[in-house]
Amino acid sequence: MNIENVTVVGAGIMGRGIAHVCALGGFNVKLNDVSEALLQNSINTISANMQKGVDRKKLTPEQKSEAEANMSVTTNLGEAVENADLVIEAIPEDLQLKQKIFKSIEASCPSHTILATNTSSMSVTEICAVISEPGRTIGLHFFNPVHIMKLVEIICGLETTEETLVACEAACQRMGKETVRINEFPGFVTTRINAMIGNEAFTMLQEGLGSPEDIDKAIKLGLNHPMGPFEMVDLVGLDTRLKIMEYLHQTLGEKYRPAPLLSKYVKAGRIGRKVGRGVYEYGNKK
Repeated sequence: MNIENVTVVGAGIMGRGIAHVCALGGFNVKLNDVSEALLQNSINTISANMQKGVDRKKLTPEQKSEAEANMSVTTNLGEAVENADLVIEAIPEDLQLKQKIFKSIEASCPSHTILATNTSSMSVTEICAVISEPGRTIGLHFFNPVHIMKLVEIICGLETTEETLVACEAACQRMGKETVRINEFPGFVTTRINAMIGNEAFTMLQEGLGSPEDIDKAIKLGLNHPMGPFEMVDLVGLDTRLKIMEYLHQTLGEKYRPAPLLSKYVKAGRIGRKVGRGVYEYGNKK
């Protein structure tokens, strides 16, 4: 199957990043969300990030212009998916919300459309259980920031077809991504490992083992990680991480129980860079 028209549902951090790489890959991209303000902000952010690529000689001005011309936005979900070859859902990690969106997408998209979820931990099979043709469903787990991170985990549900898998591998390659095939299991590969590291960091902080700065520095310089666990969770969002930990705890057992301090930060509204306060203080919202 040849994919040319891609719709991204959800214009948050992940959605706008996915739209960014799809546009640079030469796809016709529609970005959908219920908020016009969020859509405009996402387009502005994508343009600014592309300009950084031009400034650093990683993109030409022509590539930036072509990619921007490939993108359009709409708050109408039916309009967004009516000609889509691939729809990538990038909304919050909420099973019922995802299922509701997938039912709406299926009602409006062509019969050949591949339906993908960008979930970082949840069951593709369960999310797509509401779809009448589950063979065309798949998980495409991108990483933040999408336009920089090279990997996409491709997760097959119980009934995902080989044709769907191969088409998505080709699409990701066109976006400039490396892919790995992952058998469906809660948390996949990267999320399970990263969740354990981040949760242990919160436990260490709770125990008074060290400051956030020193724990992050130890992990970066001692284990050669590009970001410390607290820098990472502030970027991802502490609320998002907590939802993931709660899901992994429910499905995989006690070793994934969220650290009490993580829950406390979320209750206090310290959910990361997106609000200017997480483990660290950022001053202005970023």
